[in-house]
Amino acid sequence: MASNAPSKPNESTDDDKLMSFENLDRASPELWPEKIPGVTEFEVEQKAKGKTSGTPKWLADLEKDDINLLQEFGSLTLSQLMEKVRGLQNLAYQLGLEEAREMTRGKFLNILAKPKQPR
Repeated sequence: MASNAPSKPNESTDDDKLMSFENLDRASPELWPEKIPGVTEFEVEQKAKGKTSGTPKWLADLEKDDINLLQEFGSLTLSQLMEKVRGLQNLAYQLGLEEAREMTRGKFLNILAKPKQPR
């Protein structure tokens, strides 16, 4: 029958080899400094700002018309919203075609050419 005790007086078990008697004091900031100095203070400030301000920053920058548009989009059903997106995509495509026509027209009329330098 095998036992966990060492068979020879000088031989130790694997657990004894892994045992460490080092005492680590985790309370000291010198032993456990921040990985990036100042991050803790920054995090505390950001959490404090988030709790004190009632509206998020992105919402505070919006105008009244933008907020109304967001509320309108929020009240649409999925199919209505998809139809609205398709309409916007079609409008963007039409504007692109119109811009291409106008650029071609400007090229033929030579209005985009640089003025020639007199010699």
